[in-house]
Amino acid sequence: MTQATETAEKPATEEPAAPPQPWEDVLPEHFQMLRLAPLPTDRATGGRPLRFVQFGRAERHSRELSLLRLNIQLPGQRVRREQNHLDVWADHQLRVVRFGPESGLQVEPWNRGLGRFLIAHAIHWAQKRWSTYRLEGVELASKDGLNPDTRNRRDHFLRTQGFEVVYEDTQHMKGSIKAVQVGNLQNTWNNDKVQIVEVIDAAHMLEKAEQNLAAQEAEIRKHEQRVNKYKRDDSSLRFTIACLVTFAVFQAGLLIWIATHR
Repeated sequence: MTQATETAEKPATEEPAAPPQPWEDVLPEHFQMLRLAPLPTDRATGGRPLRFVQFGRAERHSRELSLLRLNIQLPGQRVRREQNHLDVWADHQLRVVRFGPESGLQVEPWNRGLGRFLIAHAIHWAQKRWSTYRLEGVELASKDGLNPDTRNRRDHFLRTQGFEVVYEDTQHMKGSIKAVQVGNLQNTWNNDKVQIVEVIDAAHMLEKAEQNLAAQEAEIRKHEQRVNKYKRDDSSLRFTIACLVTFAVFQAGLLIWIATHR
């Protein structure tokens, strides 16, 4: 009885915490500017105007592992920690490449080509060194299967990059990406949607924008001068008309006085 009581009073043993991933605190170190081309309004995502975003990357290497960390930052807009973030891990002992985070790639703004851009850069990085490695198969989020349009967009995006998407059920809810050799993937993206803007190109764009702004200001000043001239002419015309009306009234009164006093 005493033994049983003591056993019951002992706290349940906690499961050991998972060991921290290496390089958890690594932040992007190299940056480029991306131009998101203006696109027609989409029924699902709304307006898609011209935007500029920052693309950051960092690399780490050891004997056992290599890491590529990619990140997209939006000027004046904060996103959740798991959004706009992609890790690529290369395990040199198992000769395996895997993507992170486990929650999957979540991109904001959506439907602008950024997801394909990030995946293409991840594939290109892995293919340069470890094209014979195997990319691990992963389960796809079942929530994307609830909307056929969303699911079709996702599957088209993955298949364009060379991934094989398979489903275990006819409702297309339990989907996964099959394991594939890294060298068989496609490392391209839609350059009509996302363009890398180099520093010299960005400087040229700013210079051109400054010139256009100066030209517009000169044109506005010219129109303002013309409007002011019209206003002065209008005031002169109003004064002349007032004088003529006064003179006409005076003449009419004078004629009436002469006619009545004869």
